[in-house]
Amino acid sequence: MSKIFPKSINALPVQLLIFYCVLGGVAAAGIDYYATPKYLKVGYQPVQPVPFEHSLHAGQLGIDCRYCHASVEKSATSSIPTSQTCMNCHSQIKTTSPVLEVVRESYKTGDAIPWIKIHQNPDYVYFNHSAHVDRGISCVECHGKVNEMSRVYHAKSHSMSFCIDCHRDPAPHLRNPSDVFNLDSKTLADQGKLDEAKQFVHDWKVKPPTSCSGCHR
Repeated sequence: MSKIFPKSINALPVQLLIFYCVLGGVAAAGIDYYATPKYLKVGYQPVQPVPFEHSLHAGQLGIDCRYCHASVEKSATSSIPTSQTCMNCHSQIKTTSPVLEVVRESYKTGDAIPWIKIHQNPDYVYFNHSAHVDRGISCVECHGKVNEMSRVYHAKSHSMSFCIDCHRDPAPHLRNPSDVFNLDSKTLADQGKLDEAKQFVHDWKVKPPTSCSGCHR
């Protein structure tokens, strides 16, 4: 048998054992990193450094999403508001409130407010906010009724099937572009205007990708 198999073959079992241990470790690390509430779990609601109430600002006061998330119509990211944005109002309103001390300190020092991201895609997923909101997809479709949340939480699964289902049939999820940032508005389909939504898909050439390369670049 030694003439058939070289002596080096004796090391193969050990090599295979090491390979599978490394593979298992990489898989476990990947699952531990990505399969966490930060990425997947509906209901993820971290405690933020500042108890910002969306239900007050976006709901009761009716502040437009774009005031704080200024780049949402122009870039892939929606941008996190700086302390300057907060201080535009809070230099005159609740100027001594202890809950805003983090904001005031950030404004003085120039250090960013350490917000904790709630909606964060894995590194292998590409998502462009502007491409969606410019084609009638409201914040509500992916983030839920933020204007009713005292503290924002992860309301939708953001799983691959969640995205693909919408990409394959976008019409039921579309709003009139003028209603995208009205978080109380209804989709065209919910208004009984599904045919109008389908016409919108045709006229505005709404063709979301369904191939792997569309989101995994």
